[in-house]
Amino acid sequence: MAQTLFVNGKIFLSGVQPGINAGLHRPPTFADAMLIDGQDIAHVGSSSDPETVGARARPDTLVHDLGGKTVLPGFVDGHVHLMLLGQSLNKLDLGPCKSLTDIQAAIRTVAVTDPNAPRILCRGWMHSMTEGRKVTAADLDGLDPKDRPILIDTKDLHSAWFNTSAIKELGADLWEDVKGGTIERDAGGKVTGVVHEAANITYVWPYLARVASMAERMAAITAAVEAYHQVGYTGLVDMAMDQGAWDALQTLRAQGTIPLRIAAYWLIKPGTDEETLAQVERAVELAGEYNTKTSPDCRIVGIKVICDGIIDACTAGLSEPYAHNGHVENPLWTREQLEPIVKRADEAGLQVALHAIGDETIKTVVDVLSAHVKPGGRPRVEHIELASEVDAVRLGQAGITASIQPVHADPAILRAWPKLLGQHRCQRAFAYREFADNGAPLALGSDSPTAPHAPLGNIYVGTTRRSYREPELETAVNPHFALGLCEAVAAASEGSAYSCFDEKRIGRLEKGLKADFVLVDMEWEKEKLMQAKVTETWFDGARVWSAKEE
Repeated sequence: MAQTLFVNGKIFLSGVQPGINAGLHRPPTFADAMLIDGQDIAHVGSSSDPETVGARARPDTLVHDLGGKTVLPGFVDGHVHLMLLGQSLNKLDLGPCKSLTDIQAAIRTVAVTDPNAPRILCRGWMHSMTEGRKVTAADLDGLDPKDRPILIDTKDLHSAWFNTSAIKELGADLWEDVKGGTIERDAGGKVTGVVHEAANITYVWPYLARVASMAERMAAITAAVEAYHQVGYTGLVDMAMDQGAWDALQTLRAQGTIPLRIAAYWLIKPGTDEETLAQVERAVELAGEYNTKTSPDCRIVGIKVICDGIIDACTAGLSEPYAHNGHVENPLWTREQLEPIVKRADEAGLQVALHAIGDETIKTVVDVLSAHVKPGGRPRVEHIELASEVDAVRLGQAGITASIQPVHADPAILRAWPKLLGQHRCQRAFAYREFADNGAPLALGSDSPTAPHAPLGNIYVGTTRRSYREPELETAVNPHFALGLCEAVAAASEGSAYSCFDEKRIGRLEKGLKADFVLVDMEWEKEKLMQAKVTETWFDGARVWSAKEE
């Protein structure tokens, strides 16, 4: 097979060991030549190196003039929901809406323009859009002349809102309350059309999986992979894998290679101790079949537990009451419930990922991971949005990966936080600088489809702490917690690879690693990332997407 030589560009070298953060002020290091041999990187260095000169001299070498573009490692999304992303691409996006009236108008429009869909599925609702009022099915009834089921996901996927037709199709009137979840009911106990947290996971997620055919699920995954190539991803960490998505993924793989490296965490849903441990055993079984040796590009690496909710819905576990109503929200899982799950997963060689947003929940999960995961197990905490100074230090001490999503720190979506938390707690929001400076490995992800998935936009927010959604906003959220540009690029590539023990194959532009990389037309300044454009994505030494072909 002919080799491909890339010249006349800036080929990014992180210059640090995997798992070590580059720091806020580290300047970038670039090579200007890279040689690809088949699926692997054969050389990275100077155009005057013997390897480069020798490759140029061979008549069968393909020379790719980069024209001054920057070459970055293929991005690895450290936290994503792959099939849900694909499905969301066909849902009505309510993100631009500012009020209940806007939401209703958008649904009325799509009801007319898409009359043949069996149900109207929407995404992107935020509680602040409806002024925090208690919405119900009645707010959605009558919007569709055909009276189809209408189901709306919140932006974060932690809650769902549906009309009366959907209540009937879901069988929601027969639902029993779920520990760690809320089914909103009226004074007579009747379901009103909104569910939160464990109730959403237990009832709505399986319903949406059931009504999607295998062909639809496979098409959703295919669409998500294509969308990811367009913005420069060559790998990802799926953070809520379940049987329906896994079956669709394996059926798709049986038809041909999926040009994306997938490491998946099995979602452990709330239940009795016996039920939750049974789910862990299913993850153990699948990891035995799909692992680094047998299936390195599509494997089960661990388990994921959602330990609290989110700030906007007042379901994140906090050590102090919410400022606006005095409500105290506890973690969804107690330490006593988590310990047997974490112990069993670690004993079986699985990694452990625990979702924790509020400070009380973060303390609980750091306690559990520190006590029950063996050194070197690379456990991780997802989101970590409101950590105390003490726990920011403890992450690094315990070798816990800080799995962060800067797009959630976008000031455009945090307008309700001062009211909900009080200004004093907002000053602790998204303390990424403390995580990094205290030695926690960083894995940068998008949490798509709950947030925009483009990695360059994600890095923009992480480094400037300004808005990617509304660039005209001048607000910066706790800028003293910002990441450096080299640091953020590394966290979005080798950091995510390191988090699931894949740093010896992917995540850096280095001899012997996989030829996964992205060409970007950019200036190396954090303030100019909004203007940066991905022009090509390469996976296993082959171009899988090009802006010229769009």
